[in-house]
Amino acid sequence: MKTTGLTLGKYAPFHRGHQYVIETALAEVDEMVVLIYDTSVSTIPLSVRANWIRTLYPQVTVIEAWDGPEGYSNERGFEIEQEEYILKMLDGRRITHFYSSEFYGDHVSKALGAVDRRLDEARQTVPISATMIREDPLKYRAFIDDHVYKDLITKVVFVGAMSTGKSTLTEALAQKYQTTFAAEYGREYWTNHQIDRRIGFEAFDEIAIGHLEREEIALLQANRYLFVDTNAITTYRYAKDYHGKAPQLLTQLALENAQRYDLFFLCDVDIPYDDTWDRSGDQKRQVFQKQIIADLHERRIPYITLRGTLPERMDQVAATLANFEKYGNYFGKRGLGQ
Repeated sequence: MKTTGLTLGKYAPFHRGHQYVIETALAEVDEMVVLIYDTSVSTIPLSVRANWIRTLYPQVTVIEAWDGPEGYSNERGFEIEQEEYILKMLDGRRITHFYSSEFYGDHVSKALGAVDRRLDEARQTVPISATMIREDPLKYRAFIDDHVYKDLITKVVFVGAMSTGKSTLTEALAQKYQTTFAAEYGREYWTNHQIDRRIGFEAFDEIAIGHLEREEIALLQANRYLFVDTNAITTYRYAKDYHGKAPQLLTQLALENAQRYDLFFLCDVDIPYDDTWDRSGDQKRQVFQKQIIADLHERRIPYITLRGTLPERMDQVAATLANFEKYGNYFGKRGLGQ
């Protein structure tokens, strides 16, 4: 007889304990189903949490429960409500084994007519909970898969023309928040590869890829926030400035930037111009700043402009982060916007 396992939860976030349950089930049954609930304990969308499981376990059937009962209770009325909802979502699918690490494994398995496979209720095999991770993701980093961890980090990018303080601000904020940062890759690449202050057309794809690789490394060890110095949009603008056009890959990566970062800050040109050998003058800075702003507007990317001294800019960022909740409708809150 074909065996089918079921487990359920909020997975807010998905961690090694959940993986232990699913992997145990996959070793024991022919087919595995995961029912994932919407929840108010996290702003991470149900679809994002469901895709973690789909990515890590493509052989598992994931059912998204958008209107399921909230929370857990051992009151019989709630148990009945939960049982009826599970049966409705299964839509006739026969479950032979119910996997869980919770007390409700008893009544749910009975309602399903399934084997009660409760695993690690005392959290001794995998000593972790979603609550612990929500309180301090970096502390419990070892219990979180890379695919999941990246979605827990707020990605903050700083854009603006040359000599607008992006690098200094990025490093200072990383130190303040005890986290990682991604330095601008393009400037290093240009310094090492320029010939007569120029680089080739194809080099801009290399810069975009190199910068993303740098971001990914920093992201996996970030502490709640990752601060990023420039992005593919800036590289795109440089390609247009040098060659009048941009390579196809870079163009696509720039298009994806609106979804890649949670917050965009534009560093203003109100600070003195630092006329280093690799720059082209304050007039060029003014023009390039206008081009970046126009690009952000064309892409319909909301941003916040930072002005003033380094401490003043840091205070502006800190005030924004204090009111920001990842996946929340930040720009709809009172007193914010640009």
